[in-house]
Amino acid sequence: MTNTDESAGPISKMTMIEAIRSAHHVMMERDASVVAFGEDAGAFGGVFRCTEGLQERFGEARCFDTPISELGIVGTAIGMALNGMRPVAEIQFADYMYPGYDQIVSEAARMRFRSAGDFTSPIVVRMPVGGGIYGGNTHSQSPEALFTHVAGLVTMIPSNPYDAKGMLISAIEANDPVIFLEPKRVYNGPFDGDHDKPLVPWSKDPRGEVPEGYYKVPIGKAAIARRGDEVTVLTYGTMVHVAMNAAEITGVDAEIIDLRTLLPLDLEAITTSVRRTGRCVIVHEATRTSGFGAELSAQVQEECFYSLEAPIVRVAGWDTPYPYSQEWEYFPGPQRVADGMLQALKG
Repeated sequence: MTNTDESAGPISKMTMIEAIRSAHHVMMERDASVVAFGEDAGAFGGVFRCTEGLQERFGEARCFDTPISELGIVGTAIGMALNGMRPVAEIQFADYMYPGYDQIVSEAARMRFRSAGDFTSPIVVRMPVGGGIYGGNTHSQSPEALFTHVAGLVTMIPSNPYDAKGMLISAIEANDPVIFLEPKRVYNGPFDGDHDKPLVPWSKDPRGEVPEGYYKVPIGKAAIARRGDEVTVLTYGTMVHVAMNAAEITGVDAEIIDLRTLLPLDLEAITTSVRRTGRCVIVHEATRTSGFGAELSAQVQEECFYSLEAPIVRVAGWDTPYPYSQEWEYFPGPQRVADGMLQALKG
């Protein structure tokens, strides 16, 4: 969590939603080419209030509502970017991004290549991912693997407020398209206060310490969320907190790597840890088959084969549509992750 700018200013306590909103404010103050838009992203401030107050502060020309057309939202962002702007487009839920997927893959991701470097597409597409609101199969998907498969895209997913702000600032300043995934279960803190299975039961404050000013968390750099010697856990987003809980449940001395950026991947951080511990558990909320964990597993196997003392273990969502009322049976909760850690140690 390196602060790359000493002018970041005083520290405030923020939720992830507030940190994302703060990143918008900082960048729109610094750079007149930065605009924000999406369905209900203007006067209403977005369904999760991540853009609240932006239209009032910067006007309707820089923060505005769009029609219900994800294809149109992404296409508009690309057009703006090609004409010198830095648009931040909000897709209300990741589940809604499919109509705009063609624009992301066929236009934004390929712009630098197809123009021989004459044009770039510096857009950010923000979208909430995963469970947390009991929204079922149309409001809870985790489609990160669909983006990491595409050359030309950067794919990021923060796990805490500090990273969320610094990563979003880095994304806005990047010269290539960035898919910025926001785990909605930790939007308001790393626990589920309305239910009896919190992510980190010892957490009493949903907020984290975040500088009020400008700072960046670099693209492509993982963070060590917890140091340990017995097993390496590779994860991101909400699952960072679940893995922390699992380590407490088992007493396993787990090293938990928060990937932060999925593409480009910080392979050096991964291999350094796995070669030292000799064991690897991969955790994500998305479905197991062809999930991003499969790519992680392949890379660990290729790079760390002679250091592994046990088979790689994957803990993921089931290969079914996301259910409405049984999130915690689908969701890789602390006990399932704990079982995965113990399996790796037994192997």
